[in-house]
Amino acid sequence: MKLNTVIFDIDGLMIDSEPLWNAAAEEVFKDYGVNLTEEQYKSTTGLRTKEFVHWWFGYYQIGETEHAKAEKKIVASVLDKIEHKAQIMPGLNYIFDFFHKKSFNIGLATSSPQALIDLVIRMTGIGDYLHATSSADELPFGKPHPQVYLNCAAKMNVAPTNCICFEDSFNGMIAAKSARMKCVVVPHFSQLKDEKWGAADLKLSSLQNFGELHFNLVNQ
Repeated sequence: MKLNTVIFDIDGLMIDSEPLWNAAAEEVFKDYGVNLTEEQYKSTTGLRTKEFVHWWFGYYQIGETEHAKAEKKIVASVLDKIEHKAQIMPGLNYIFDFFHKKSFNIGLATSSPQALIDLVIRMTGIGDYLHATSSADELPFGKPHPQVYLNCAAKMNVAPTNCICFEDSFNGMIAAKSARMKCVVVPHFSQLKDEKWGAADLKLSSLQNFGELHFNLVNQ
């Protein structure tokens, strides 16, 4: 089936927000005597905040009564940081225009809460391009479960096999492929050479590098 729909992740792909999520988590976790390493952060990239907190608080044996409190503090902090500090990733306007000119349906599918989706839409000015957004925040499972991608496709009334997704995280890639969608990964430069991206249909160093040749390669 030919592609007619594109779905984008947000964090780390559209905006350089992953360091801000880490900074927000670091601030909150310090109150509990927890200091995560860079490798520990990488291992849980793409998880929802509630899953991130549950994983590490469980690992460090912090009581469950604190989980929801910590999650709310992290989200509030990161929204403030994104609004005032986040950089828009290179090629964002280009890639949206690329698919808009092809008359593609365009959606967003993220593990982040709806408040972040709304904020990023305002910051980037992409609202007029969008046909649907989907958040995994209140779903039973987040990425790597495919439901957030399936929900986004359903909102646009398209089959998953008609969709191409852009992701930057391993969990996101697995979610997209589990949904039977094509997946282009744009990893952080420090992870670009990792072998774990083998399931992707295409790997790029930047959104602005995606062109007609790449489109034809995945649209088969």
